[in-house]
Amino acid sequence: MPAIRRESPTLPDLALLMERHTAAMHAETPPESIHMLDAAALAVPGIAFFVMRDEDGRPVGMGALKRLTGDHAEIKSMHILAEERGRGLAQAMLDHLLAEARASGIRQLSLETGSQPGFAPARALYARAGFIECPPFEGYGPDPASVFMTLRLA
Repeated sequence: MPAIRRESPTLPDLALLMERHTAAMHAETPPESIHMLDAAALAVPGIAFFVMRDEDGRPVGMGALKRLTGDHAEIKSMHILAEERGRGLAQAMLDHLLAEARASGIRQLSLETGSQPGFAPARALYARAGFIECPPFEGYGPDPASVFMTLRLA
């Protein structure tokens, strides 16, 4: 399984990963409903950014945790390159983010994802991990293009 480490989202070799993530978010989502953060916005205090690299050191996935309050955080910018999917990498990244959240004292982890068909695999991944749908949280409003999910951590 590829290694996952905390890194800067502004590293030059993450450009393809960021470009693909941006393209995926814009593919089905109306512009006013896109809540992704670019590399600069992910490189701020309060956001822990993680990169998944294959055996050759090539970045194949990413994910971030944004602390909202003392014990509540949000999953941001989780993405696995399309050509790398189907090998359990998204599950590995989610497991890593859950472990990091627990280790940092997070008791509730929430996320926003798309309601469009292309986001069905992501919604299923989160549901299998125990996330349930919830109302909008922390700065989000109702949006038919968004699905909000949350998980209470033990």
